[in-house]
Amino acid sequence: MPSTPTFDELMARCTTAVHLEMRDTYAVDYETGPFADWRAGYRHDPANRAAWWRPWLDLVAEARGRGVVIRRARIVSEPVSEYTRFLYDGTFTNVAAGEEVRWLPRRRASDIALPGNDFWLFDDEWVHWNHFAGDGSSLGEEITNDPTSAKLCAEAFEAVWTRATPHDEYAI
Repeated sequence: MPSTPTFDELMARCTTAVHLEMRDTYAVDYETGPFADWRAGYRHDPANRAAWWRPWLDLVAEARGRGVVIRRARIVSEPVSEYTRFLYDGTFTNVAAGEEVRWLPRRRASDIALPGNDFWLFDDEWVHWNHFAGDGSSLGEEITNDPTSAKLCAEAFEAVWTRATPHDEYAI
């Protein structure tokens, strides 16, 4: 029986990757790090790419260079949380690397059947679940190619994507 591929292996061989985020906050350090810096007024300068480019963006850019379509959708409560504002302010980096990003107000997602966890879906086949505690801290990941899970994720993502607003048109 073949082993389950890792996230990096899936990203390296896929032709499509979609990511659905549904939390209003993820674990953050309020005292140090990027979120604390943002709360203190720091904002990335789009012209100073060296200051904000990071390994994740290299991975995205490499995949896009191979022709991979990478889409990210975020379901958010409105008014948005402070953490969502932080994400929003930094999303230009994802877009610069080649991701397509859209935002959907939670009230517009009420009639969409959504999985219980955030996920990545690769080539409509492999689901990478992200598990979180109530405080937003990571409880780990799970990767499966269960067809029922993949179908649920594909349908949920497309329903969200269709209704969501592109990043450059979404205002918070």
